[in-house]
Amino acid sequence: MEHADLDSLIDQVDLQGTGDELTLRRLKKRRLLLRDQIAQLEAQLEPPEPA
Repeated sequence: MEHADLDSLIDQVDLQGTGDELTLRRLKKRRLLLRDQIAQLEAQLEPPEPA
């Protein structure tokens, strides 16, 4: 949910052009960190298939 909220917020700030560049970069970095955490959790839940 937090990742989706950040996506929405970033899109709003980007479209309106009201946010400063530093804030936008921080939001995007936070979104990337959350995406990485989600990927790690998914990898733990679904082990890789044997070759």
